[in-house]
This record gives sequence, C-alpha cells and structure tokens, in this order.
Amino acid sequence: MTRQMQVDRFLLGSIVLALIVTIGVHLYDEFFFTTVYAAEDGIVEYATAFGLLFCCFAFLSNAVSLKRRSLMLGAACTGFYGLLFFLGTGEEISWGQRIFGWQSGEFFMENNKQLETNLHNLRVGDTNLAKTVFGSGLTTEILLYLDVLPQLYKRVEFVRRIVNKLAIPVPGMRHTVLALLASVVIALMDQGRKWEVYELVFSLLMLSIVLMPQNQEHTRQA
Repeated sequence: MTRQMQVDRFLLGSIVLALIVTIGVHLYDEFFFTTVYAAEDGIVEYATAFGLLFCCFAFLSNAVSLKRRSLMLGAACTGFYGLLFFLGTGEEISWGQRIFGWQSGEFFMENNKQLETNLHNLRVGDTNLAKTVFGSGLTTEILLYLDVLPQLYKRVEFVRRIVNKLAIPVPGMRHTVLALLASVVIALMDQGRKWEVYELVFSLLMLSIVLMPQNQEHTRQA
C-alpha cells in the first residue's frame, strides 16, 4: 500500500469516526454538543480550519507540479483553488481574531452579526450572507460537486475534457458515499450547531479528493 493510500484511508476513517462521535455526543448531551464540541473555537471548528489549510497546501503543491509539466492553465486554476481554501481557513477562525485577541474594525462592528472580522457573517441590509451566499446555496453546490460531477465525468466526454483542462479534482465513489452518509446524519440531527460538523466532513473529504482524485494524472504529479 502506497503512502497516498494510507493517508487516504486515514482521512476517510477520520470522517467515519467524526460522524460516530458526533452522533454519540448529540445523543448523550446536547448542551455539551453546543457549548463545547461544536462551539466557536471548539474542537470541530479548529479541526475544520486545519483541514482547509491542508487542502490549501495540497492544491499549491499540485499547482507547482502542473507548472513543471507545462500545464499552465491547470497550474493557474489549481493555484486559484488553493487561494480559495486559504480564504476558507481564515474565515473559519475569523482570521485569528479570537486567537490573538485583536478587535474588529468599525466596518465589521457595524455590519457583522457576530462583531467579528470575517465575510460569511456580514449583513448587507436585511441580507445575511451566512444564509444566502454561504448557506443553502453553497451546500447545494458542494453536494452537486460531490455527488453529480463524478457521474457526469464518467458519462459525458465534454464535461470530462473541461474538468481535466481546468484541473478540477473529481471525487471518487468513496467520497460520494461518505458525502451522502454525512448528509443523512446531519439532516436527522435537531441541533443548530450541526453544520459545524458538516464543514469538518467537507474539509476532510476535500483533502482526500485533492490527494487522490479520479483524474489524478490531470491534477497533480502522478
């Protein structure tokens, strides 16, 4: 078994373990779930931030690999994906605000519902970005990526060419199954902070996908 396969199994096993622990904590003590387990600056949130950061590093490593192979469009796209995950990491921990104890500026104090320095909790008039841009819409896009794209990639030649040209890592069946399992678990939970766990699952799934996608020869060093 290669090192990549070992890492992949570790990540997938971690997702299953996280879901089992989540169910257990939820059933045992909902107050602990909300105030400790899935709380702001809690175990789940920091684990998610690390997962997103490792995704960023993996994408940037892949971008360097693609550039060395003179696949410049793929390298540029992959570098952009890495930047998005770096932004996701910063947003997850409010750019280190609570870690380092600095105060939000006037704009965020007036327009952020949690008075923090991040974009996903901004209010624009009566619009809450966490619910509109970063809420159900983003969740739908993620599920389409995890569950629909792999099927289109296998069956539609045009989609396959575009995806490979843009170096988009395609999830495998194992990722699709775990995404559906996590969706069912989260949907059955009556818990406001459950979406923190969903974010953790996504970060670990994405790291597994970036490291071992279906189209590895088009996204990273083989």
